[in-house]
Amino acid sequence: MNLALWIAAGLLAAVSLGGGLTKTFVPKHKLAAAQGGGWTDDAGVGFVKTLGVLELLAAVGLILPALVGIAPVMVPVTAVCWVLLMIGAMITHGRRGEFVLVGLNVVYLAVAAFIAWGRFAVVPF
Repeated sequence: MNLALWIAAGLLAAVSLGGGLTKTFVPKHKLAAAQGGGWTDDAGVGFVKTLGVLELLAAVGLILPALVGIAPVMVPVTAVCWVLLMIGAMITHGRRGEFVLVGLNVVYLAVAAFIAWGRFAVVPF
């Protein structure tokens, strides 16, 4: 179970890192033109960049605390925060009729919930 939780955290951290780098450093007009990025038309630049920074912090929070043994409780806390982020993403994409992206958000939410459950209850650090 510990290995499965590490794999899940690594995969979710990679997704978070990719999304965070994109939202933080790619101009908003390029994000809006990309597939799945139309939601940025409805959001301000500061909001998009803030989401990007939060995703970068999530990538760090899913791995680093456990890796270095400093405040490892931050791993499941970060996973819970990711669940909340995915709920917001599902609402946003659902309002826009982007149901494929809602499905993807559900998958990410499930992985984050698995990490939170596993690290809080089953195999805590």
